[in-house]
Amino acid sequence: MFESLTDKLGQALRNLRGVGRLSEENMAEALKEVRTALLSADVHFKVAREFVERVQQQCVGQEVLKGVAPGQQIVKIIHDELVRLLGEGTTTLSTARPLKILMVGLHGSGKTTSSAKLGKLLKKRGYRPFVVGVDVYRPAAIDQLEILAKQEELGFYADRVSKDVPAIGTAGLAAAQAATADCIIFDTAGRLQIDANLIAEVKNLRERIQPDEVLLVADGALGQEAVNVAKAFHEALQLTGLILTKLDGDTRGGAALSIKSVTGVPIKFVGTGEKTADFEPFYPDRLASRILGMGDVVSLVEKAQETIDQKHAEKMAEKLRKAEFDLEDFLAQLQQVKKLGSMQSIMKMMPGMGSMELPEGADKQMDRTEAIIKSMTPQERRKPEVLNGSRRQRIANGAGVKIVEVNQLLKQFQQMQKMMKMMKGGGAKKMMRQMEAMRGRGGFPGM
Repeated sequence: MFESLTDKLGQALRNLRGVGRLSEENMAEALKEVRTALLSADVHFKVAREFVERVQQQCVGQEVLKGVAPGQQIVKIIHDELVRLLGEGTTTLSTARPLKILMVGLHGSGKTTSSAKLGKLLKKRGYRPFVVGVDVYRPAAIDQLEILAKQEELGFYADRVSKDVPAIGTAGLAAAQAATADCIIFDTAGRLQIDANLIAEVKNLRERIQPDEVLLVADGALGQEAVNVAKAFHEALQLTGLILTKLDGDTRGGAALSIKSVTGVPIKFVGTGEKTADFEPFYPDRLASRILGMGDVVSLVEKAQETIDQKHAEKMAEKLRKAEFDLEDFLAQLQQVKKLGSMQSIMKMMPGMGSMELPEGADKQMDRTEAIIKSMTPQERRKPEVLNGSRRQRIANGAGVKIVEVNQLLKQFQQMQKMMKMMKGGGAKKMMRQMEAMRGRGGFPGM
């Protein structure tokens, strides 16, 4: 998401490099391109117009600071305005205990999955979450919620017989309190479109359970339609927050950029994939940095802290320092990296690398590398020098690859070991030449 917008904004800002002062003349064309980029991303036309007007007011006549290029100065101004557009201020949940959260939205928006994802995230924060299935029209939704609740070890309640939604909600609340849960999430039914029956049902449930948060789950792929849906739900239910889902797809991002400005309701969480771990709090400043190609190192570090074992990482660092790193260690590191997400998603979080094109099938290459190493015996991983021709053929057959890929992996691992020994011996310049040679031959598989 936002790739096209990032590229177009980058092109617009490049035109301002080299000028000594920001003026109406040299700003006009650049801001026209910024407005076009926003409209292309499906941002509401009024939001795009007001955004450009605010940026222009701040830019025109500003002296370029010494040592700061005009392009950098306007990037700062646009970054701050993007943060404002996305929803500056608090995006946190209520501190009430027990915390009661009502999840609403249209059918197909990812509401049931988001309920489980939110429960998992709050569990990490020290809550004892409990999910209540009140979708009486789609039995599969209750089954799905129950499976996810078991998977994430969340409390669960549903009534597959009753059709009285407020009564089910009340019973679910009592069951959660009996289980000493301090966070109760109610997964309501959705419709293909907003109708009077849907709104009346959710209103009755809200009156009965008195939630602290009413979160709308909106499909980010809907673009401006998601904004209209949010507006309608907010008018009826007084939403306290939004959850935007499917932001890992090729959506243009207009919903994220317009929804806070149009509805006044803050985005609190975003869904970035199908797995329950693909869910995170929404930080306007971090997303603004990503849109402008500045990366998001803070989120990357937080993700790494959650997924990477600290003791294991220290152990690996010590092995690298002593040049004792073997293929078994490399396999463990490869699996740790894969937990962070796809290579492209990791690159997007690194400053200046979001637009870098990775080799086609980079993630599949990582999978093949992992399969090759897994096809080896523990002894072969620790001492790859024992791998003769017949063993290499056996490994290739086991991994489902050609023997040339096994040979390439082993050859480049040997080069990597040589570099580690050079580091240990202080041969930094020679090591850099070796790295250049490896890069020229395509680099290390999966890295």
